This record gives sequence, structure tokens and C-alpha cells, in this order.
Amino acid sequence: MRRRDFIRAIGSSAVAWPLELRAQQPERMRRIGVLINLTADDPEGHARITAFAQGLQEAGWTTARNVRIDYRWGGGGADVMAKYAAELVALAPDVILAATSTSVAALQRITRTIPIVFVQVIDPVSAGFVDNLARPGSNATGFTTIEYGFSGKWLELLKEIAPRITRAAVVRDPTGAAQMGQIGAIQSVAPSLGVELRPVEARDAGEIERAVTAFARPGNGGLIVLSGNASLAHRELIITLAAR
Repeated sequence: MRRRDFIRAIGSSAVAWPLELRAQQPERMRRIGVLINLTADDPEGHARITAFAQGLQEAGWTTARNVRIDYRWGGGGADVMAKYAAELVALAPDVILAATSTSVAALQRITRTIPIVFVQVIDPVSAGFVDNLARPGSNATGFTTIEYGFSGKWLELLKEIAPRITRAAVVRDPTGAAQMGQIGAIQSVAPSLGVELRPVEARDAGEIERAVTAFARPGNGGLIVLSGNASLAHRELIITLAAR
């Protein structure tokens, strides 16, 4: 064999060996943490994670083949959310999917390095999760649902539906910092509509039932329910109370 042919053969083998070795190596397993703002028995939560898993599979990520997903259900309140946020961070996932401001806040108190993709978050800039919408500048990015000014439209709509109301109870989660901005927007339009606002704390089922029942007695009242862990967890109760 001529010297040139020998060198060419050795070079081809050197290229082929790493390619063959790479082909034999298993695909790297990625890890995703998911922090959900609902309880483990909530059907809405399971519908969401089913859609999430389906979207991942369509993008080429299959559970047990190249991705592992660790779910934590933080619908039990702020303390439960903080506990599960710590558990997920300890697993050192490649990325965490977080639902609502409460979950993002709990995660960012623990980590500023693990990437966080958030959903159902109101005004992430004011909450301090990102620097600005164009360039987040932190370990978090994602999707914002509404801006605060939109909240005033809820009271306008309520007044349009029931013109005779003079009082409105705003069912809110006291642990949700973002809701203060929403209440402020609602309060800004309340005087012009002749409506008196009353915040209703939504920590647990008993508190919600007592507050809404007491508010309903005088009449001429309506409800505005802000999105939060407690109001989501007890949405069936709130609907039943409103109908009653």
C-alpha cells in the first residue's frame, strides 16, 4: 500500500470510530421539574400536565427515553408550595415549569441559576421575576396572562350584567402579591360605578364560605374572584355559594 493511501485509510478510521461510538451511546436523559398550583386530585391539573406531556412528545421528548418529569402539586397553600419548590430545586433539574406567581416566587427564593419557565403569571416585571419583558435578564422567562389595568374591566362587566349592585366582594388569596395590583385597578373604577368593594380572604374553604355567606345577606352584591391557589382549589365551592 502506498504511503498516501495508508494515511487516508487511518484518517477515515479515526473519523469513523468516534461516530460509531457516539451512535452506540444512549441519549442523554434530561430532567424537568413541574410545580403546579393545584392539588394532586384536581382534574384540571391533570388535564394540563397531559397537554404538557403531549406537547413534549410532539417536540421529540419522550418520558423514560430522553426526559424525566418530576411533578409537585403545590395547591395546599404557600407553605406547601415552598416545600415542593425546595424539593424540585434539590433534584437539580435542567429546567422547571412553574404555574402562577406564588410558585415562581418560591423557586426564585431558592435558586437563581436553574432556568424557570412560568405560566399564569401577572406582571412578572413588577413582581421582580424578570428585568423587563423583552430581555428577562434572570433565570426566569415565560408567559404573562393579563396586565393589572384589565382587572378594572371585571367590575365594569359586573355592573353591566347587574346594574343594581352597589357592593362587590373581591375574593382574593392573601399570599398572592400580584393580586394587590389587581385590587388597585378594580378600586380605581369602583367610585365612578357607585360600587363599594370588600376584600374576601380565600385561605381555606371555611373562611370562604363564612365570608361570602355574610356578604350576601344585605343583598345588591356581586362577586369578583381573583385567580390564586386557594380560589382555584375551592372554585366549585365559590360557584355554589354564588348560585345560592
